[in-house]
Amino acid sequence: MRFVHDTLPQRVRFASGAAEEGLAAEVAALGARRVMVIAGAAEREFADRVTAGLPVVHRHDDVVMHVPVEVALRARAAAAERDVDALVSVGGGSTTGLAKAVALTTGLPIVAVPTTYAGSEATAVWGLTEDSVKTTGTDPKVLPRAVVYDASLTLSLPVDLSVASGLNALAHCVDSMWAPRADPINQALAAEGVRALRTGLPLVVKDPQALDGREQTLYGAYLAAVAFASAGSGLHHKICHVLGGMFNLPHAQTHAVVLPHVLAFNAPFAPDAERRLAASFGSATAVEGLAMLRDRLGAPRSLRDLGMPRDGVAAVAEAVVAAAPAGNPRPVTLDAITDLVRNAWEAR
Repeated sequence: MRFVHDTLPQRVRFASGAAEEGLAAEVAALGARRVMVIAGAAEREFADRVTAGLPVVHRHDDVVMHVPVEVALRARAAAAERDVDALVSVGGGSTTGLAKAVALTTGLPIVAVPTTYAGSEATAVWGLTEDSVKTTGTDPKVLPRAVVYDASLTLSLPVDLSVASGLNALAHCVDSMWAPRADPINQALAAEGVRALRTGLPLVVKDPQALDGREQTLYGAYLAAVAFASAGSGLHHKICHVLGGMFNLPHAQTHAVVLPHVLAFNAPFAPDAERRLAASFGSATAVEGLAMLRDRLGAPRSLRDLGMPRDGVAAVAEAVVAAAPAGNPRPVTLDAITDLVRNAWEAR
């Protein structure tokens, strides 16, 4: 056994109902005196509550999915105008992504308070969209210094969005099994992440206001993100980044639709990873386990339903082949990816 594993430096506080206390402690640890709070309009109530008492000089609600470059520029300007010394993000992946876009050029520290299961808060990955192309990269400056997890902040997340966001987290686990820097440590984290997510998500669907399901799902989403941060972006995420940038499709729902197709594509060519995933699902095969979970959750099924035009299949396939990571378990050919994307569009 030989591998090189990177563990990212970050403090995590996980306690339901304790976001305000934990956030205050982390901002104090930074010595911050001029805080910019980034939270979309939908998270305004949460943000006001958990940031009460902090030295906030600006509340920024101009949050847009996939972080268009012009949105990032406005947020950077707002931070500069107010001489901000720390960023607090309260929300989902788009909110965290905007904070990262500011940190990328300013080096400002981030404290993230997630309200979904996106996982961006645990990675050093940033993404910006311009002219229908989403560009991603990694930089240690964008990794939040601390994450404050409070499962009670996810209670108002509708069931359908909870399912999509949770399956997005599950995609982090699956990609981590065979991504460019996959190793035994992030595979172990991913396997436990799958177990937690397949346990927690059905509980969320059954009783959206119960904390046990929300906590298991949030815990699984964190493990998934840590594994993904180490393993890197695999084929699944390359496909979803192309789709999101090209057609502005909803991020979590796109991951939920594409995931079973990528799993079926790669699993036969990665038998060890497939066995670990199957064990985490508690099923005979990984594909079967994911299919049963998706049926229980009422997961989104097709790219067509998300607004992708049928005539976009060819362009997506070409872009994916050009961006595909080296070392994917199965050869990435134009014909194979065209079939995969078409099947995802048709829900075949």
